[in-house]
Amino acid sequence: MADTAILSPPASVPSLRVLPPLSLYLHIPWCVRKCPYCDFNSHEKQDSMPEAEYCAALLRDLEISLPLVWGRRIHSIFIGGGTPSLFSAASIGGILSGVRALLPLAADCEITLEANPGTFEAEKFGAFRDAGVTRLSIGIQSFNPRHLKALGRVHDDHEARRAIESAQHAFDNINLDLMYALPGQSLEEALQDAQEAISCNTAHLSFYHLTIEPDTVFHRRPPVIPDADAAAEIEESVHRELANAGFDQYETSAFARAGRRCRHNLNYWEFGDYLGLGAGAHSKLSFPDRILRQARTKQPREYLKRVSLGTPVLEERRLQRPDAVFEFMMNALRLSDGFPVSLFQERTGLSISAAAKGLSSAEERGLIVRDHKTIRPSALGRRFLNDLLEIFLPDSG
Repeated sequence: MADTAILSPPASVPSLRVLPPLSLYLHIPWCVRKCPYCDFNSHEKQDSMPEAEYCAALLRDLEISLPLVWGRRIHSIFIGGGTPSLFSAASIGGILSGVRALLPLAADCEITLEANPGTFEAEKFGAFRDAGVTRLSIGIQSFNPRHLKALGRVHDDHEARRAIESAQHAFDNINLDLMYALPGQSLEEALQDAQEAISCNTAHLSFYHLTIEPDTVFHRRPPVIPDADAAAEIEESVHRELANAGFDQYETSAFARAGRRCRHNLNYWEFGDYLGLGAGAHSKLSFPDRILRQARTKQPREYLKRVSLGTPVLEERRLQRPDAVFEFMMNALRLSDGFPVSLFQERTGLSISAAAKGLSSAEERGLIVRDHKTIRPSALGRRFLNDLLEIFLPDSG
């Protein structure tokens, strides 16, 4: 009897031997007021929100999506928005109970809830913990009342401090979101924000450079912000202040004390899988022979309608070879330590040779450092990250 030939898949088809870790993202799109810099899918809350209907839709969305993730364990959950803390603790608890009934959760599953510092929301922090949330991410943005007003935030500096204090009574794993290079912000003011954030003694800080995004109020009516040189000085000074306080900058905008990195976001940056549920949510799901991208409709009412019809996914596409290379690098090169060479093939199903041209160009320009085991951005590459990532764009030649 003749031997049967085993044909390898075409070079353009990925071959994944092991599926990556799976996370769950739940999007709650409402907020009290749309901030002028925000380009996320968020919608101002009117008199009321269809809270119960939306929670039921999230779980129905998960039921519809089960065939895509059947048998896989959830390693982290992130409830983002919008302002998810506008929902009641009972609703959040109901969502998490529903998830547990449908999918197995890792014993140490990290469950993060985004929250704003408003007094009403801060009063619910203990109840969110009791509902199953293990990590709280609070959108402080600044401790300076003038800058909070310029950013259109609905809380003031006193509420920010009270919210942190309230959170610390309920959680030992807390992230503070802050921004720098704000309208009219001086170097001294940025450092004051960093110093106050450090003094709060939380496990994790996220410091984001304010950028003017399309389709925002700031894009239509740009504020006066620090120029490129002043912003670079602010960034370097803030990063140095955080390093001196014992925070490790493990990703472009993320700083953690030892052992307290955000596992959910690490899964994104290491090109892991995630199922996104809710209005405007995106998914990346791997299979042995393909990687799928999905997107759900942004409008909450339209999302509710589509879920009721059993068709929550608005768009779905199969990731092509050049896009897989770019998307992996776009995430993994944000990590200060870079990534093991073996992770590229493990997560994309492609040989590292698929990225050879881009890697050679990046190395020649001094933007990466690599050996046979690891590829990481250089100090220059971290500073000019956009230039580094552009090298891997599919149409970059």
